[in-house]
Amino acid sequence: MPLLTRIRGPRDLDRLSLEELDQLAEEIRTFLVDAVSKTGGHLGPNLGVVELTIALHRVFESPKDKVLWDTGHQSYVHKLLTGRQDFSRLKMKGGLSGYPSQAESEHDVIENSHASTVLGWADGIAKANEVLDRDAHVVAVIGDGALTGGMAWEALNNIADAKDRPLVIVVNDNERSYAPTIGGLANHLATLRTTEGYERFLARTKEVLERTPVVGKPLFDTLHGAKKGLKDFIAPQGMFEDLGLKYVGPIDGHDIEALESALARAKRFGGPVIVHCLTEKGRGYQPALQDEADRFHAVGRIHPDTGLPIASSGADWTSVFGEEMVKLGKEREDIVAITAAMLQPVGLDRFAKAFPERVYDVGIAEQHAAVSAAGLATGGVHPVFAVYATFLNRAFDQVLMDVALHKCGVTFVLDRAGVTGTDGASHNGMWDMSILQVVPGLRLAAPRDADQVRAQLREAVAVDDAPTVVRFSKGAVGPAVPAVGRVGGMDVLRQPGTDTPDVLLVSVGALAPMCLEIAALLEKQGITTTVVDPRWVKPVDEAMAPLAERHRVVVTVEDNSRVGGVGSAIAQALRDAGVDVPLRDFGIPPRFLDHASRAEVMAEIGLTAPDIARQVTGLVAKLDGKYGTAAAVDSVQPARD
Repeated sequence: MPLLTRIRGPRDLDRLSLEELDQLAEEIRTFLVDAVSKTGGHLGPNLGVVELTIALHRVFESPKDKVLWDTGHQSYVHKLLTGRQDFSRLKMKGGLSGYPSQAESEHDVIENSHASTVLGWADGIAKANEVLDRDAHVVAVIGDGALTGGMAWEALNNIADAKDRPLVIVVNDNERSYAPTIGGLANHLATLRTTEGYERFLARTKEVLERTPVVGKPLFDTLHGAKKGLKDFIAPQGMFEDLGLKYVGPIDGHDIEALESALARAKRFGGPVIVHCLTEKGRGYQPALQDEADRFHAVGRIHPDTGLPIASSGADWTSVFGEEMVKLGKEREDIVAITAAMLQPVGLDRFAKAFPERVYDVGIAEQHAAVSAAGLATGGVHPVFAVYATFLNRAFDQVLMDVALHKCGVTFVLDRAGVTGTDGASHNGMWDMSILQVVPGLRLAAPRDADQVRAQLREAVAVDDAPTVVRFSKGAVGPAVPAVGRVGGMDVLRQPGTDTPDVLLVSVGALAPMCLEIAALLEKQGITTTVVDPRWVKPVDEAMAPLAERHRVVVTVEDNSRVGGVGSAIAQALRDAGVDVPLRDFGIPPRFLDHASRAEVMAEIGLTAPDIARQVTGLVAKLDGKYGTAAAVDSVQPARD
């Protein structure tokens, strides 16, 4: 019987010998490759933390002791060791989350999969243990990439302030976040990796000097007393110890016995300790190790033997942006690019290859990226900061007070905007069009297709006196949606064929095909509809109010929170213009959405063509005084070819 099938909880590990633990590690790697190749998911990071996770659960007593995972994409092994071995629906509706989930297990604490937060969590939980006099440990696992985030260092500053508060920080150092980790901290950790440890040096020195007559012992004491300067020379872990943090390492992150020894020492110390573990992302799986870009950080469905994708989904929004950036770079020497440790995921890898001197990877530091972008703009270039929509939330104050207040020409490109689905609540990009509405002077574009991504990116970088934002969806980009006319700066996608149309349907971004389907469904009910794409949803186009006034109802459809979104902005613009037309806004409800496919999430929240058409039909029926039209409303069906 495979060892893995006998593991139902962490304490089952206690009965295994070191040889059996090594066998278990190999079984886990085989399981992960087989399972994740069928569903997609974060493969490389989990292959790298197998032994580390085993050692953590052998030394600490979860859930009494809290084991916290920064970002959480490397928690698959943790799931396996805490009784969750059905990976058949990983990241699918009803299956396991791709991140820790409190709903799944008492062993999961942090669900937020945004990086650099775990040390703040650990600091708070350790303080709570102290206040409530709980005999429990807190362990925070953070990658070297996440240590590039400023929040991690704010937390370290506070953690180090309490010398006797138990807290173990495990630095999972694989020299990568997505891509290789970049920056001064990365260089420091590299020095620690390649410099012989002080403790071993001191032990050998003591051994030699103790055999030296007369002067040996006094000389050793002198050296030991001067150990801070000696440490900085021999093994510069002094950066951590200067903060007041005990440093242990570097430790081979694939040697279970060494890991257990180091973690046990840290556990006994009684204060804050950093355990520096060296791991290999993608370990044990050759296709991952050969992937220099990101070591199979996240994969779709792949052939397990080759690592090649099973099917290609065609051109996606990200690649369209990436290709256009290269063209812009060739045309304008002042265009520079910024990424927060995600060069390839946001499509800037081609730009970096073409113009390596004009791309800046700042690490997982979105706040710094935004402020640095303001500085770049002030210095005379035009920065394009490409980032996942959900991660821009972290830099809101900098967008507002550094970029917008100073009227800096910075373009923010938001990838994975709207419902992303399978990565769950923290990755849905459903807040950007709400939080950015309050930023004075900011202009926000929501392209509906690949052609508009290219066009609106060019329009955005042409603005040099205000921040601009271009946001687009995740995944494959559909066919072009042609305009049949133009009103002000807005594209008309469908004309009603009458001078007195019923509905003005405002389509935002990638939802244009669905909005055209809604219009077709309404037409079957005898409801005439104009469909417009504002293109730039902030500010609201001046032509919107007079156009709305010619309709009986205004309906907005957006892949963003309904609270404070585009629908709310248009409603306010109509009120300001004195246009008294009923408006109904459709979007994402203000709640966190569980992981599922994008289509399943959209159906669950009622953001589908039949659902919206049914409600609009009912609204028009009310205006007509036809309250007995339930049968007609229920008869709305999807359009057929």
